[in-house]
Amino acid sequence: MNKVDAEKRIKELRDLVEYHAKRYYDDDEPEISDFEYDMLMNELKNLEKQFPELITKDSMTQKVGGHVKEGFKEVTHEVPLQSLQDVFSIEELIEFDKRVRKQLTDNTKLNYVVETKIDGLSVALEYVDGEFVRGATRGNGLIGEDVTENLKTIKNIPKKLTEKVNIIVRGEVFIGTEEFEKMNEEREVLGETLFANARNAAAGSLRQLDSKITAKRPLNIFIFNVQRLEGNTFNSHYQQLEYLKKLGFNVNPVHDYCTNIEDAIKSINKIGENRDKLSFGIDGAVIKVDELDLREKLGVTAKTPRWAIAYKYPPEQKQTILKDIICQVGRTGAITPMAILEPVRVAGSTISKTTLHNEDFVKEKELRIGDTVIIQKAGDVIPEVVSVVKEKRTGNEIEFSMPTVCPVCGAPAVREQGESALRCTGIECPAKALRSLVHFASKVGMDIDGLGYSIIEQLIEKELISNIADIYALKLEDIASLKKNGTKFAQNLIDAINESKNNDLSKLITALGIRHVGSKLAKILARKYKTMDNLMNAEFEELSAQDDIGDIIAASIYEFFRQDQTIDLINKLKQANVNMNSLEEDSGDKRFEGMTFVLTGSLDNYTRDEASEIIEKFGGKTSGSVSKKTTYVLAGEEAGSKLTKAQELGVAIITEQEFNNMIQ
Repeated sequence: MNKVDAEKRIKELRDLVEYHAKRYYDDDEPEISDFEYDMLMNELKNLEKQFPELITKDSMTQKVGGHVKEGFKEVTHEVPLQSLQDVFSIEELIEFDKRVRKQLTDNTKLNYVVETKIDGLSVALEYVDGEFVRGATRGNGLIGEDVTENLKTIKNIPKKLTEKVNIIVRGEVFIGTEEFEKMNEEREVLGETLFANARNAAAGSLRQLDSKITAKRPLNIFIFNVQRLEGNTFNSHYQQLEYLKKLGFNVNPVHDYCTNIEDAIKSINKIGENRDKLSFGIDGAVIKVDELDLREKLGVTAKTPRWAIAYKYPPEQKQTILKDIICQVGRTGAITPMAILEPVRVAGSTISKTTLHNEDFVKEKELRIGDTVIIQKAGDVIPEVVSVVKEKRTGNEIEFSMPTVCPVCGAPAVREQGESALRCTGIECPAKALRSLVHFASKVGMDIDGLGYSIIEQLIEKELISNIADIYALKLEDIASLKKNGTKFAQNLIDAINESKNNDLSKLITALGIRHVGSKLAKILARKYKTMDNLMNAEFEELSAQDDIGDIIAASIYEFFRQDQTIDLINKLKQANVNMNSLEEDSGDKRFEGMTFVLTGSLDNYTRDEASEIIEKFGGKTSGSVSKKTTYVLAGEEAGSKLTKAQELGVAIITEQEFNNMIQ
């Protein structure tokens, strides 16, 4: 490659690496795999090595990724938290050893320590007289974020050490593999966005402005380095790690002492063979010179130490047979195709099945039952189908098509326009039971205080409930059995369940979880139809004629109430004396009919919801955005961009007092 082409490619790579580094380090929302990012960075490093005159200070090869998030105080690291140079082959490890030895005299005794490279967020912890005083993220290596209060919520970080020492240590905050899967399962049930991987889940959890949120996340930490130790008498990194254990730190459990590079490579290979057995994610292994005085001689570059290097394991790929494609139903009702594979060993574990995500993925990869496929472990954790070996096709392969009904409950399966997932529409589908129950009891639903995710999960496990109607058949002794001395809790929950029977029809409509029907539309439907029976009997044409309901929403409501499962559930709820009528009195006063209000800022006498209810009671509508069709913008204290937009468009702006005058 000539210099002109190299300069052009370097610019492209820098832009790509900078963008993906921001998504990874700052936003905690990566768009590509670690391996893909490493390959971009490696190409950039090789080009800069070939054309050193094109290296600039702002290149990601010359600096540590990450910036201080708004809302956190800055912390200047007394000892910089550097990153490591990555290598991808055994030859490069041998080259590293030669490079180190070249800088030292030939007869220098040199030892290494090999450690797992934990896939998490790097932090520095500072202790004064043995007490934890401050903790900070790595940030850009020189300046990080003060996350002391968040770190205090991590149980494995000692608040007080066994000795009164002044010390700064470096560690990696992470979430274990099982804990990560459990956390994502719960987020799926609650309808929250899933974390892409455990590393970003850990980073996002630690970088919360509210430490109460951090405390709810299953964060852990391994300490792997002494940054500064007052009165240090050690010349061995390995001995320092053993000392850190005595102080009470949770030290990286994998740290092998090696007397030469050959032993270090054996250790790395052993970690690679057993990495699927670890309870935490790793993104490689690290070799460090053990002797601290030799580290001083070797020194550091602007970004990386010369005495350490990180080995990244390549994704291992294998060929196998796609024996079948079956469909599984997730807790949200998403119907996902699953590949059944001829068992094959990949990256240390036997793979016999893997997700195929959705119908589009199957079509994009042109997968057929009977195909020979290439699989690998994405990020060394999740098995995935990479491609089809088309030249091995025999003509006997079978094309796959998604089902038209749910394979679990037989309800219609639908894929709506603009969505990639096929979904079960059954309200009583066993696969969706946890999600349906959690939503039904939630604050936006029937608001059953005390009936949250963990309690519902326990009730399902003990086979005390399996569907929504079962909630109203629960007995005091059923609930009391969930907790030690749980009688008081059980009575409170029984009272909350009974109280929910008196909710307005709009709460029940919301709680049913009809696709596209939220609390706002549920109120409109309750006002319009007055009773559940009227809504259930509404025809499609009648529903779609409503101003707030288009064809897609109308079809969703109409089809939902035509299902046997829905009719069965409503009948059971009627038998349990759950209210099926609108409790809102119709004054007949439609003074705001045809008007659209937008609320902005804080009001003195109303919450946003209360003001919206008043507007809707008088026949008006509320919207979240200002447009030329907006009738009024109700502006409270600290009104923001919506007020500015209203002024630009010439929309009428009213104060809370003027609003009071309008409703009196």
